[in-house]
Amino acid sequence: MPTRFSLNAFLFLTVFCLIVLLPFAVGIRLIPVRITTVGGGGDGGRGGGGGINDGFSKLGPFMEAPEYRNGKECASSSVNRDNFVSSSSSSNDPSLVHVAMTLDSEYLRGSIAAVHSVLRHASCPENVFFHFIAAEFDSASPRVLSQLVRSTFPSLSFKVYIFREDTVINLISSSIRQALENPLNYARNYLGDILDRSVERVIYLDSDVITVDDITKLWNTVLTGSRVIGAPEYCHANFTHYFTSGFWSDPALPGLISGEKPCYFNTGVMVMDLVRWRQGNYREKLEQWMQLQKKKRIYDLGSLPPFLLVFAGNVEAIDHRWNQHGLGGDNIRGSCRSLHPGPVSLLHWSGKGKPWVRLDEKRACPLDHLWEPYDLYKHKIERAKDQSLLLGFASLSELTDDSSFL
Repeated sequence: MPTRFSLNAFLFLTVFCLIVLLPFAVGIRLIPVRITTVGGGGDGGRGGGGGINDGFSKLGPFMEAPEYRNGKECASSSVNRDNFVSSSSSSNDPSLVHVAMTLDSEYLRGSIAAVHSVLRHASCPENVFFHFIAAEFDSASPRVLSQLVRSTFPSLSFKVYIFREDTVINLISSSIRQALENPLNYARNYLGDILDRSVERVIYLDSDVITVDDITKLWNTVLTGSRVIGAPEYCHANFTHYFTSGFWSDPALPGLISGEKPCYFNTGVMVMDLVRWRQGNYREKLEQWMQLQKKKRIYDLGSLPPFLLVFAGNVEAIDHRWNQHGLGGDNIRGSCRSLHPGPVSLLHWSGKGKPWVRLDEKRACPLDHLWEPYDLYKHKIERAKDQSLLLGFASLSELTDDSSFL
């Protein structure tokens, strides 16, 4: 049983770290520990007094994922797998593919499935390094979420950063859907500040995606010229719909859009050059539009419009196969959608409907069953009675014009 002195010392060190370290995030070093219940609020005082075991039970049990290993053709990385800790040199290892995602209790099941899918299809899964951004005041503490990820993926290379929500909370405006107002949706704006400076390039993925292709192909995207981000563009979309009439009627604002020919892109899948991001102060540029939104309502759709205003027209166009988005339906009803024509490398349930919710409520859309093989939630895995479902996507050819996605 810990002494009163040791508990007080622990609390003091915790508060000290939160105050002194980076204003945007604090990294959690992941060291193998025995998970035990600590009396008196082991969850940091945010969940009603339970410890880590209690947090696990509330989040639900997950199966341990299969062990995915590199082939002989893969370059060896410098990640210290024995201690599950990344050094500054390993973060700068050129053999690594860096992937950033958010991690919270509400979307945890989606995040776990997304990670599973990336590892399942990666040519060199041990060379994928995940950077998880966890909310400071989530109902499950970042420590609990970290340990849950470790128990599900014992050999995964990752680091968890605590996102200080007060960084952005006063810049967030009301949206058409309350979920879009979650501060963690804006964590992508701060990746240049949150991630270690040695991380110069990262793939950002939303938690409601699965990949069915090798993530290395996306990582190898070349950002030409001075471009800072790459993403699939949709130039046929009506760009004017993403901003209010007040924006378009303003004599100056439309002329401030970055590119001459702006196109819509979805921010749930992006390749980001963090060196150019930091040098160009793009976090501040996004914040300027958010500050203007607080004074004069110029958009309705959460964290996306500032990205469109800053980057549209200056995005490295990536093949549409890397973001088959909109599978969650619209932002109001979350109705079923079909795939866009063409090959598929990544499926994205953007919109209101999430596959794990619809599957649990027994109102799944056809495409939700493509997400299901990657679901490691233990109480639901018995649905996959047909083991062939865990190994392939035979039904995908019936849902798209081109099934050459593997």
